[in-house]
Amino acid sequence: MKLLFFMFIPLIIFGQTFEEKADSAYSNAKKGVYWAFENVPEGKQRLDKDLILDDKLIASVKITREVEGVKVVSTGFFKTYEVELSIYKSYASLRKEGYLRE
Repeated sequence: MKLLFFMFIPLIIFGQTFEEKADSAYSNAKKGVYWAFENVPEGKQRLDKDLILDDKLIASVKITREVEGVKVVSTGFFKTYEVELSIYKSYASLRKEGYLRE
């Protein structure tokens, strides 16, 4: 019984659950989406950018201008986890939310 208890101590102390790691990757992907909405390229059709914080890749962002809006694909990273968000927003909604100027 004592041996079993000592085997689980590292899991209790150092173990992050799957949900916590996936949530961190999701949070980083959201940071990429917000960055993309604030940096929609005016002259370019496409823009790719890696977001780095403390020498770690937190998100890889791809912005593509579409006919009536912008498509953003943001991949968030946390340790070995990746979460990808793909979002489309129209130019009208981006203007309404204050991301684009008239």
